[in-house]
Parts: sequence; structure tokens; C-alpha cells
Amino acid sequence: MSKIKVSDLAKELKITSKELLAALKDLGVAAKTGASSIDEESAKMVVELLKPKAKAEVKPAPAEVKPAPVAPPAPVEPPKPAKATGPVIDTDDISVKDLADKIQVKSSDLIKELMRKGILATINQRIAAEVAKEVATTLGKEVVIQTERKAAAAQHEIKIERRALRPPVVTVMGHVDHGKTKLLDAIRKTKVAEKEAGGITQHIGAYQVTVNGRKVTFLDTPGHEAFTSLRARGAKVTDIVILVVAADDGVKPQTIEAINHAKAAGVPIIVAINKIDKPEANQDRVKTQLAELGLQPEEWGGQTVTVGVSAKAGTGIEELLEMILLLADVQELKADPNANPVGVIIESRIDKGRGPVATVLVKNGTLKIGDIFTCGSTSGKVRALLTDTGARMEKAGPSTPAEVLGFLEVPTPGDLFEVKSSEKEARLLAEQRKEIQSKILRGKVVSLEDFSKLVKEGEGQDLNLVIKADVQGSLDAIIQSLTDLKVGNIGVHIIHNGVGFINESDVMLAKASDAILIGFNVGLEGSSENLSSVEGVEVRQYNIIYKLIDDVKLAMEGMLEPVYEEVVTGHAEVRQLYSFSKVGAIAGCFVTDGKMVRGSGMRIFRNKEKIYEGKLESLKRFKEDVKSVETNFECGIAIPGYNDFKAGDIIETFEVREKPRGK
Repeated sequence: MSKIKVSDLAKELKITSKELLAALKDLGVAAKTGASSIDEESAKMVVELLKPKAKAEVKPAPAEVKPAPVAPPAPVEPPKPAKATGPVIDTDDISVKDLADKIQVKSSDLIKELMRKGILATINQRIAAEVAKEVATTLGKEVVIQTERKAAAAQHEIKIERRALRPPVVTVMGHVDHGKTKLLDAIRKTKVAEKEAGGITQHIGAYQVTVNGRKVTFLDTPGHEAFTSLRARGAKVTDIVILVVAADDGVKPQTIEAINHAKAAGVPIIVAINKIDKPEANQDRVKTQLAELGLQPEEWGGQTVTVGVSAKAGTGIEELLEMILLLADVQELKADPNANPVGVIIESRIDKGRGPVATVLVKNGTLKIGDIFTCGSTSGKVRALLTDTGARMEKAGPSTPAEVLGFLEVPTPGDLFEVKSSEKEARLLAEQRKEIQSKILRGKVVSLEDFSKLVKEGEGQDLNLVIKADVQGSLDAIIQSLTDLKVGNIGVHIIHNGVGFINESDVMLAKASDAILIGFNVGLEGSSENLSSVEGVEVRQYNIIYKLIDDVKLAMEGMLEPVYEEVVTGHAEVRQLYSFSKVGAIAGCFVTDGKMVRGSGMRIFRNKEKIYEGKLESLKRFKEDVKSVETNFECGIAIPGYNDFKAGDIIETFEVREKPRGK
């Protein structure tokens, strides 16, 4: 990294070296004289900080006046007078300078505090309101965020004055080969399935059709996995689920999974009993199976709408569509077409000729070409809007799916799509989200220990579980035992159960339902283990039923505590000794197995006898401090206050980890 002299930078900024040194001191940059050198990053920061001062010396005067106009709005807001004890931020973000003025601190102090939190922001850069509040609190100041209130007021206004009925969004789910896409074919009067390889849907498609002058939006998913993945990311996009069950084949394992996913989402289900034209079709058998799963048909005194259809012959389609519209009317699905456009990403990809492309389902407002938007950690400008058939649209209203061109990067399905007033605002918001995403995990692990703590604190509710077992007999025994469990008003809610390995679908359902995944005598399939780690889903594996039951019962009683175990992570042999006056003795070591990790526990053995135990605080490689050193590499190890190393000593490192239960 190139460096620049303080005196040279002062000349460039047309200020004295003394003034520049004072500014650098405020920023925490070490520089003693005009001859001192600073790195390029520090130079950029100080240039940004001092630029406004060079342009207008009058700036400090308005800065003192600024807090005065901010104070009056507090009394004007009647509902929350008690809480408005500081300056008010009534926008989604605020510039560093404006925040400094509001809380009456130096801009440089604010920038330093942001740097400590890992955010490099210049004086004119905008930061999210939540970040602003957090930084202000750290500096001993208090601010009040009123953007949520404004949003609530806006929603209230929409609810009363401008909301209009919107098309229902329908997801088609069911067992493979039961005719999901062919049913959609019959509705759209087009051949979708034949265009796909092997007749299997390859991606989430979003299609809109007109029924009796009213529009209905269909999401044709490759299964319940996509539906649940969107829900796990906090995107509620579906209003109605159509469950397709073949009349000749009946309810299958994937049908049960789809039912459980829809129930967990709280979405109403219409059952389409397909292939009724086949000689072996038996609708009553299907209805009996559905009733056993808690979907009692209407004609049998239940609340589940069932419609017999034949996607091939085209029978029952009109009745199915009428039922969709009827259910939509009961739900009174509404949105405001004039609101600020907001949507959800259904699918996304890179197109060779067009760059990042995403299917956006508009939830509120009307999306138009030229709109500037932010979406997750990316942003862009709508260059084109396309329908599912590739036709161009000028605008897309509520519940309308549109393929959008103009993203800077590929967004993630489930990301919220919001239209903003300026490119600068959209870009800055995307950058801040990227910064935050790089610092926090995607999701917090919901564990039995977490649930146990909630019970202790009096916040317990039913424990959500997803259970997989090796055989049906074991599964039935586990379900029976857990269903009977009751501790006070706390019970067990089994979201889904099945026989076979734990797959990605199980992980995503557990994520979406805040459930714990329990496996009995089964392992994890494919990349499920990695997915559970990324998504923050706890997977517990057992091979003894009573241990499984005991753990769940203890969690419900609020008594479950984590069990810890010590794990050896590596060994190194001391081969040479070095001595430095400032550091003391340094042991030149060779890592024989595992790895040396700075911060882990360590023991020193001499002739198999332990002579020291402590913490590995200093780890070096070629005079550089490093976090870890792998097998077959050399390293230097130093312990403050310890100098009794000898060649031949064995250094063992270890970690204390939470022990998996039921092993």
C-alpha cells in the first residue's frame, strides 16, 4: 500500500500541517510531524472529512441551528411522547454529518466509532437508521427512529382509502408425476411440460391467467422445496395451495410432505384429484387418505375443498378455477396499486446475453420501466419487464409476476425488492446490507437448549419438531411417545415426519418453522449437513428411543443444559529455541498432526508428563502473527511469562465443544 507525507497532503488540501495533524489525531491515525507518512486509506478518509470545510467555512453555523428544528416534531407525534427523549430520525437512513449534528458530536468521533464496528463511511455517506441509533447509543447519545411509525401510518392510509382487490397467488404442489404441470397446461391452454426436459419442471415458473375476467397468478414449483425455501427467507408469497393427487395412485410420501409444508405455512389448501379419466381412478380412496391426514373433504363434513379433474381431458378445470376465485373472495386479498412498489424475488439467474435476470412477484404498488430499486445486497434500474411468454410489459401491478432486467448482481430468491427515489440511495442501502450480511450469520440456531431457556424464563410454547427414522415401526413409537408428552401447557408439535435419510427439504422445513430436526438411526443425505449448518438448523441424531424422549422432556421442563467435551485439535514438537528480550523464549515447532490454532487451550508434555497448561496466545510463522498453522509446517509459539521450553517437548492444543446428544 502506497504512503503519502502529511506535509504533501496538507499542501494538497490547502491547510497547515498542524491542522491536518489535529484531524488525523481525531481519526485515531498515528502521525507526529509533517514529515510523518500515512497510508492511502487514511489519506482518503481525511480528504473526505476535510473537503466540506474547504468548500464552505459557514457550515458549522447551521450545524448548531440544526438541532432546534428537529426538536419540535417530537411533541407533534401524540402516540409516543414518552419515548421521544432524543433527536428524531424519520427516514430509512441518514448522512454521517447530519447524524453528528443531531447528536452534537464531532463527525470524526462518529467516523471512528463506525470504523470500530467495521463500517468505513465518509462524512457525506448515508448509513441505515438502525446503525445510526446503535452508534449514537455507543457514544452515550439517544435517538428516536420513527420510520416504523410512518410505515404503519402509511399502511393504515392504504387500508382505508386506496386498497383494491388483487389477484390471488396460487402454488401448485404434489407428488412427482401426479400431473402438476399438465394441470397448469390445461389452465393456460399451452404446452409447458413438453418444452421441459423429460416433462419435469426445471425451475420456478410464475404465470398469470385470466379467469372470467379476473386474473390469477400461478407459481409452478418443482416441489415443496422451493415453496418452503422462500418461506424460510421470510417471504410469504402464496395465498392458496393447490395439492395435486393422482386418483389412480393416491397419497404418496411427497404428497404428505407437501401437506405438512402448506399446513406449516398456514395457507389454505384446495385438493385437485387428477387423472379421474383413468379406469383405475378411485376418488373415494383418495378422500379417505386425505381425511386421515387431517384434510376432511367438504362433502364429508370437513372444510377442505376437493375437485375431481382430468388435466388430459380438460374436465373439472372450470370448477377448480371457480373454487380458487371463491377462496380468494373469502380471504379478501387486497393491495394498493398506487403505493411505493414492493415485491419478492421468486427465481434468479445469469442470462448470457442479458446479465442478471430475476422473476419478481409484485406485492404492492405498480412496478414500471425506469424504476430504481434495491433488492437484498444488490440494486439496479428496471431496463425491461417481461411476461412468462417473453412479451414486453410497461408496468406490473400487485400479484403480477414479471421478469426484470437491470440488476447489478444476481439477487437471492426470497429477497425483498423495493423501489427507491434515487440511484445513490438504492446503492448505499445495498452496500450497507452487504456489510451487515458479511458480519452476521443467515439465521440463529434454534436448539433444544434455546427452547429450554425459554421455558425457564416463562416464554415456552409448543416445541416444533421434524422427525425422520429408519423404519416405520420406530417412527410410530417415537411419534406416539412424543405426542403423549405434556409439561404444563407445553406440548410437542410434529411439523413433519417420515422414513429415510434427512434431506435438504427437511432442513428447509425446519428452518421455516423454527423447528428442531431429529433423526433416529438415519444420517444426512448429500449436502444436507452443510445446508443445516449454513441455515442454522439444529440436527440431533439418536439411536436409543428413550434418550430422544428424555432430551425432549427435559427441554420442555426447562432443565436441559448443554454437555461439553474436550477435543484435541493438534500436536507440535519443539525443535529449536529462540530468545528475544521483548518477548522472552520462543519455541520453534513443527506441527506433527492436526493444526495449531491461536486462542485454543494448550498443554506442554515432557517425557509424556504434563508440565504446563494454559492458552496458546502467540502463534507466528516467519515473524508474522497467524491464526493457525497446519500439519507439516513450522511455527513459533510464545507464552507470556513462560520460558521453560526444551527441544523435544510436545505441545498439544485442544478445544472445549458442545457434545452432540444421543450418541
